[in-house]
Amino acid sequence: MSVLNEKDINQMIIRNNVARLTYNFETLQTVGIMRALAPALEKIYGDDKEGLAHAMNRHLNFCNSHVFGNAFIIGLSAAMEETTPEEEKDNRIISMKSGLMGPMAALGDSMVKYVIVPILGSIGAAMALEGNAFGPIFMFIMYNIVNLGGRVLFVRLGYYKGMDFILKNAKTNMLQRITRMSNVIGCMVVGSMISTTVKASIKYVIAAGGNEIVIQDMIDKVAPNLLGLGITFLIYHLLKKTEGKHAALMIIAIMIISVLCKFAGIL
Repeated sequence: MSVLNEKDINQMIIRNNVARLTYNFETLQTVGIMRALAPALEKIYGDDKEGLAHAMNRHLNFCNSHVFGNAFIIGLSAAMEETTPEEEKDNRIISMKSGLMGPMAALGDSMVKYVIVPILGSIGAAMALEGNAFGPIFMFIMYNIVNLGGRVLFVRLGYYKGMDFILKNAKTNMLQRITRMSNVIGCMVVGSMISTTVKASIKYVIAAGGNEIVIQDMIDKVAPNLLGLGITFLIYHLLKKTEGKHAALMIIAIMIISVLCKFAGIL
């Protein structure tokens, strides 16, 4: 019979939302994950203070994943705390957390950074390019719905379906397959965004024998949107070279250069 109820699961969900408040460079998100599990542990161990202290120490072993991965691990840890024999908990639960945090981090990053953010960003950018001021607001609202909803969903999935998921993953390698599919979808979305939202054209016209040669038309006949693609690769190269340390500065620089080139009639 289950010891935990919906109230206990909701407490874990709420605490997981503030787990990063205890983020530090020694244990990263470990303390926040343990604190999110604390209500479940207190319910499971009841008056056994010594067992509760040992369980909390067990969950202070290093654990760091994507926020959705943390949510899944928290839910699954609670389920294992309920069902695993006491003498086997240290080995099984610590091994589970160590084994899942990397794959779940890769899955979360692939789903959020390479699929959800590009899709919502492209929709918001398209709306903004059409003069709709709701575009950035739309992306902000929808992203947070997905972000907060995912935290709720993955805690529940971990608690109710976590063990089944692990057994199926061992047979089908489901995590790796989902991660690869998310990466492919993300690349497709980003590629579409480059061709539709990165707009740049050369305004120079060459006069030759009474005729005008429009440089941009010549480029478009060879490869449409080639200039936008070149600018994208240049920005990517600079971001990779600087390891993303100056991303904000580069955004400001792009805005300034774009305005100056527009007034100068270059682009």
